[in-house]
Amino acid sequence: GMTTKDATPYNVQFVGVNPVFIDVASFEPYRPGEPWWGYRQFCQMFLYPLMLTAYKDLPHQPWMRGCIDGITPEQAQRVLQGHRYGRKGVMTHVWLQAKANKRFTGDSVSTMKYLTQAGYDEKIYIAMIERLQRLVDGLQRKRSASPWKTYSDRSHYTPESLLAKADFVRRVVAQCHRSQVWDVGANDGMYSRIAVDHADVVIAMDADSYVVDHLYRSLREERSKGILPLVVNFADPTPGIGWRGMERPAMDERSTPDLLLVLAVIHHLAITYNIPTNVFFDFLVDLDAEVILEIPTESDPMVKKLMGHKRAGEHNDYAISRIETQLADRFDIRSREELPGGTRIMFHLTPHS
Repeated sequence: GMTTKDATPYNVQFVGVNPVFIDVASFEPYRPGEPWWGYRQFCQMFLYPLMLTAYKDLPHQPWMRGCIDGITPEQAQRVLQGHRYGRKGVMTHVWLQAKANKRFTGDSVSTMKYLTQAGYDEKIYIAMIERLQRLVDGLQRKRSASPWKTYSDRSHYTPESLLAKADFVRRVVAQCHRSQVWDVGANDGMYSRIAVDHADVVIAMDADSYVVDHLYRSLREERSKGILPLVVNFADPTPGIGWRGMERPAMDERSTPDLLLVLAVIHHLAITYNIPTNVFFDFLVDLDAEVILEIPTESDPMVKKLMGHKRAGEHNDYAISRIETQLADRFDIRSREELPGGTRIMFHLTPHS
């Protein structure tokens, strides 16, 4: 006999890796004859984003982080042009809703009054919810070309260097138990799985939504309880949005790590995204956490490959001697280890007290 008047994903917050519904005030008694007041919000913030990913192979995360109210029916209609009849749910939940919005100039209250007067009873209400559930269950993500589709391919490491890297991470994380660990550029979660043995929760971040989706599915099959995979581009982290940028806090304001794994990331930030290494290290200092950092040197094959896409002379400042000086200015270097192969160096760092 109850319903919800809201249908926003912001009603769900993560406590560790567990999603918890926090807006108890969203529940209210069902009033006979009234349609679901949360329907439009559900479409804009759940259904349309999923449709864009399933039907158009468009990642929805950039759109959602740029608009606190999600995707409007008119926007979804334009993006899904050509799918009016060929895709499930598009006619009913996109085109007809956009048409209703146009008729009532986007006034959801007028739309609901119209539906109530048209005899929208409990059976129609329940049937619509059941159809929505079947529609969402049937949406499947396309497997598009991803730059990291071969995410588990670590052929640029020798077997010895891979073992040494994993052992370095294992030794540092085993020194003490941490409440929260951030794995920046987590990829397939190999090192998140090492860290979670000594942490309450590991937030595994990667910019590639395909990789994060695959990691999520793997963790779900494994019934893992300690790793939360998130789509986060550390070169362009999620900002605060909404009124004055404060309704939904920025990524680094929502939680505080005790330890960061920053493994094979710095060269992508510095060379691909043109973020000065000293600026990135300042950001790490501001987080006030321990850091396990992997630095590929200028002679590393991956660094050379990235440099090959730049103009001659660009990023000549990417040099291990310069980077080590920047680190020493900001951190206490607890340990330093060169991996077999000689082109990558591991650091365990703590900010200067």
